[in-house]
Amino acid sequence: MLASQEESSDTSAALGTHELVLLHGQPGSPADWHQVAARLPARLHAVAADRPGYGSSPLPVGGFAANARAVIDDLDARRIDRAVLVGHSFGGGVALSAASLAPERVEAVVLLASVGPECTNVWDKVLAAPAAGPLCALLAWQLTPWIARARLAVARRRAGRSLRQDEHVNWQVWGHKDNARGALWRTFLAEQRAMLAELDELERALPKIEVPALVLADPQDRLVPLGTARRLTQLLPNARLQLINGAGHHLPRRASGAVADAIDAFLSAMDGEQPDSPRFVAHGPRAAALVV
Repeated sequence: MLASQEESSDTSAALGTHELVLLHGQPGSPADWHQVAARLPARLHAVAADRPGYGSSPLPVGGFAANARAVIDDLDARRIDRAVLVGHSFGGGVALSAASLAPERVEAVVLLASVGPECTNVWDKVLAAPAAGPLCALLAWQLTPWIARARLAVARRRAGRSLRQDEHVNWQVWGHKDNARGALWRTFLAEQRAMLAELDELERALPKIEVPALVLADPQDRLVPLGTARRLTQLLPNARLQLINGAGHHLPRRASGAVADAIDAFLSAMDGEQPDSPRFVAHGPRAAALVV
């Protein structure tokens, strides 16, 4: 037992420390990352904050580029030279934009159910439309948080306890107290328009983003198709795709253990300079296999 502990200690000492910046999606909050951060090893120092336009952030809402500049400014404020950017959904686009804007400040990117090539659908275009978009977004934000909180209250009564963060995730995200702010629908709408306006430019930048990239996706994601994850892996020069089954779009909440393990393994491989890691890996609840 003592020898095993010493070997584990030596292994940990051989692995480097990393600064991680966790970027939530749309809508989202730092709470989305609590379970992931709690499962990361001590050598990985994670920070999650509200993106511009959300929660306690004093910054105005913006697109990928504006969010990327905010990330770099935050690194300056925290005196962090280089960081691993971990982005979920819209936050993945922010991570990629920051890696394109300031590659010297980004050590690697981890993309969870990230936006990217071929990710938009008809609903995205409706929300970005000049007339229909504001009306749809306003109605959604007036009604959806109320419905979500009502559904959560019923779920808590039936369970006889507080809900875990991986239960009824969609309702928890939409029913979050910050989503009751009257102006939040404008943040959502502005990001929709920015995403459609900036996606093509972001896609053109992908082949020039040479930092190591880990792309995590669930084939059953109903919001961002698996094809987007595959295209990201193809276009990024130094990327690998890892599939996490059974979590859907909300990987940070529904698959926090698998996400934390994947990040740890990815950065450990970077530290060990293992170039032969497979580009495509599939994860179930316990096991991994190559995807042909």
